[in-house]
Amino acid sequence: MDTHDRSARKAKLTLAGLAVLAAAGLAAGGVAAYSLLGNDDSAKGTAGPTATAKPGPSGSRADSNGQAMTPEKKDKLLLSVPTGQKDGVSTGFPHSARGAVSAAVYFWEEYAWLDDQKARQQLEAVVSPDATGYIDEQISEIRKGREAANLPTSGGTPAGLTISTTVEAARPTSITLSGATRGDVVQVWMSFDRYATTPEKATDDDPIKGDTADLIVKWQNGAWKLTNEPQYWQKRSFPVAYDPDSPYASRDGWVQVRHAD
Repeated sequence: MDTHDRSARKAKLTLAGLAVLAAAGLAAGGVAAYSLLGNDDSAKGTAGPTATAKPGPSGSRADSNGQAMTPEKKDKLLLSVPTGQKDGVSTGFPHSARGAVSAAVYFWEEYAWLDDQKARQQLEAVVSPDATGYIDEQISEIRKGREAANLPTSGGTPAGLTISTTVEAARPTSITLSGATRGDVVQVWMSFDRYATTPEKATDDDPIKGDTADLIVKWQNGAWKLTNEPQYWQKRSFPVAYDPDSPYASRDGWVQVRHAD
């Protein structure tokens, strides 16, 4: 195995570790939250309102042929186009359900998973000032992952290595506290693939496929900001597994996402 292959493998192990760390602390339970996409007038082609998932497919929405609706059959959610860039992350998403999903997806795809210094810049650009300690926690996880992959604790992505993330589907729900405006805080679950490539090996034979993670974004000072404030974190909900051909995933609010051409 040459140096580039070893670097790619180390990166993959790091990424897998980070995915586990990102999922750490998920508590059982959560509260029911309404599906946002059917209430977003600005998001054309999005899914309609969804029901809480049940054990069987009865009651699922059906397509024109009478078959149970699935994420693959649903209209895709066309992500909003960002209007700006700041410190390596896209900004300028609208105050809507589609804007919340777009902000989360773009961040997840752009995040510098192995570069703690670049990641800090990105986080400082999009994390809410109310999320005390959140940035330091994320940087700590990156450094733990680097150490686990036998990389220096702090530093950039290994030379020649390219890491790309593609979000395939999202499941947004509103987190609303008493007296708050519905839709101003949104939990966005994402199903994503991640690839590591080098100039010598342009394809990844063993990518991370179908992994899931969630972010909470809130509308603050005219922008969507990442947060982990306890009052929202405690109200997170947990979806059924995403599968493009699953009626249960469709009913639980999963919708495929597409970037604008």
